[in-house]
Amino acid sequence: MAAPMSWRRLVHSVYSPAIAGVFTRISDRLFRARERTGGSSVLLLAPLLAETDPAPRRVSRPTGSAGAQGTDSLCANFRWMGDHVPAFRVPGTHVHILTSPDQFYQTMKARIKTAQRRVVMASLYLGTGQLEQELVDCMEEALQRSQESSRSPDLKVSVLLDYTRGSRGQVNSRTMLLPLLQRYTSQMRVSLYHTPDLRGLLRLLVPQRFNETIGVQHIKVYLFDDSIIISGANLSDSYFTNRQDRYVLLENCSEVADFFSDLVEAVGDVSLQLQPDDSVSMLEGMVHPYKGNRQDFSAAARERIMEVVSTAQARQRVLNRMEDSEDEGMSDGEEDTWVFPLVQMKPLGIRVDEQVTQRLLTDAGPDSTVFLTSGYFNLTRAYMGLVLGAGASYRILTASPEVNGFFGAKGVAGAIPAAYIHIAQQFYSQVCRLGQQERVHLHEYHRPQWTFHAKGLWYYLRGQDRPCLTLIGSPNFGYRSVHRDLEAQIAIVTENEDLQSQLQEEQEMLYRRSTEVSGSTFERPDRHVKLWVKLVTPLIKNFF
Repeated sequence: MAAPMSWRRLVHSVYSPAIAGVFTRISDRLFRARERTGGSSVLLLAPLLAETDPAPRRVSRPTGSAGAQGTDSLCANFRWMGDHVPAFRVPGTHVHILTSPDQFYQTMKARIKTAQRRVVMASLYLGTGQLEQELVDCMEEALQRSQESSRSPDLKVSVLLDYTRGSRGQVNSRTMLLPLLQRYTSQMRVSLYHTPDLRGLLRLLVPQRFNETIGVQHIKVYLFDDSIIISGANLSDSYFTNRQDRYVLLENCSEVADFFSDLVEAVGDVSLQLQPDDSVSMLEGMVHPYKGNRQDFSAAARERIMEVVSTAQARQRVLNRMEDSEDEGMSDGEEDTWVFPLVQMKPLGIRVDEQVTQRLLTDAGPDSTVFLTSGYFNLTRAYMGLVLGAGASYRILTASPEVNGFFGAKGVAGAIPAAYIHIAQQFYSQVCRLGQQERVHLHEYHRPQWTFHAKGLWYYLRGQDRPCLTLIGSPNFGYRSVHRDLEAQIAIVTENEDLQSQLQEEQEMLYRRSTEVSGSTFERPDRHVKLWVKLVTPLIKNFF
């Protein structure tokens, strides 16, 4: 039973729409609780009518299992994240770990076809093959249905891509989407983010194949009504078939979906808008990314994007305080998982993900274990210093040369796998020099005919046999992710045993296909790195 309309009208007449929405959600929950317990609705609503306590909120209720350390320790370890970003409380049963490219692809197709209100897709680029065309066809099917059906006449489709990568070649992401934009102009939006760092003479001189090295839109978010997939995978055929990545589906998590929809819209607002004639233009009043003043663009973009983060953070603080003030006897034990969105956009002056990741690695204690993975292992100096200097045990998984995405590429790009061999060897040598071999282990992923693109980490607290936290999204923990690109990931902190088991199975599935690196690994003939590659490795570390 939801709250009666009389109560809803009263709330909306007294408070602003944002606060009224929070009150309405909580009151709906309270009235449903009254149905279960037979208690008084007046008493249940009393905490909502009282002045909120400004004291720090309790981050999580004591439900589920947090391993040997217990729930209180789990809360104490991660409650600080809510000081940096919005904290969304969701049921762990609504979070599903996807494990394969095909599962990722089929889930997206099915969700697009059944979307009623919105489809939001943010990626580096959209490929041009048959599988990508089928994805576009699903969007067209949904848009056509919305025009013919009274149930979903307002379906909107918004696509955010990188300008440089999405415009490469005669057939590209733009040409894939133009027919939809031309046919469904009022329902379709295509935004192309252009880094402010690629401008002037640099923009004229850097070849099209390499202009994306200066900085790109790298966020990977796929949203369908109130469900969302956070991933590191792009919208391209290899990511649907034989390129291993990570993917998490948050089902019917409206507040998380709203946040990422607003975030993509904000980045879209400061991006070039694709027009039906294949031209691009900025929204009226917005500074141009490479023709306008660099500082003015970054300041305007930062203000627009951080407005989304700050508004959501304030709203969630109010909502979480209200939920924490409920009678403990009412708790249904469902919302046992927290989702923290982490955004990194250094060119715009936004460093949230970097700050949270550094704090997480700093706090990793001697009895904790961190499994960290990156398709392109190139830790920043700060991250590397924390890994080598902290007390936690680390198991780091990276791509073997054969599953590196650049393996077999022509020209300079073909040397990238060898450069990553050199980076891994330098890191391993430093581990040995510091006597950290028992604490820090390096693994290489192997899989014939596949490539490896997974990134993120799994965090095991002392005494736990399952991870209670994961980071999943687009960042690679490298220089580009921190300094050049637009990135987003989520930290999931959970007490839900089934979700913890899903995360454990995902981690074990990836590491099962790996071998541990030793000194002899780099003595093999196929690991020989030419001198010129060693000399250009610092350049590759900063741009690839």
